[in-house]
Amino acid sequence: MRPPSIVQFEKVYIAAILVGIVNAFLSLGAMNAMLEDPTVKASGLGPGIMIFSLLIGTVVSVLLWYFIARRASNVAKWIYVAIVAIGVWGMVSSLANPMMPKGLALIGGVIALLLQLYGAYLLFKPDAKAWLESRGTGGPGDPSAFD
Repeated sequence: MRPPSIVQFEKVYIAAILVGIVNAFLSLGAMNAMLEDPTVKASGLGPGIMIFSLLIGTVVSVLLWYFIARRASNVAKWIYVAIVAIGVWGMVSSLANPMMPKGLALIGGVIALLLQLYGAYLLFKPDAKAWLESRGTGGPGDPSAFD
């Protein structure tokens, strides 16, 4: 049985993924405008990279959700925490960049980041920590954990 913190993490993380996807679609216009900048064009970035990035980001997010919430992977937990930390750094640095989308896109990004931060917090609660350390079993070495 999954502990309450993991169940809550799952809900929060799925909400963050959905907010991120909606936010990506809401900010497509601003991102396309940014791609029209001559310095960005010179780098070779185009709309295809945005779509590819959204797909890869979504796949990675879904895999992390699966391995953390369903497979009790402590390694996936730490990968998630590292990605959230990078997201915090990225948000702070994007606030100083005048080229980055503002308004609704910024609000959506902040909401998704806050959900991810709360999700990371939930993974360090005692019940979640114990569950992840035991790989989702009643104790270490329970072979029926992944049947």
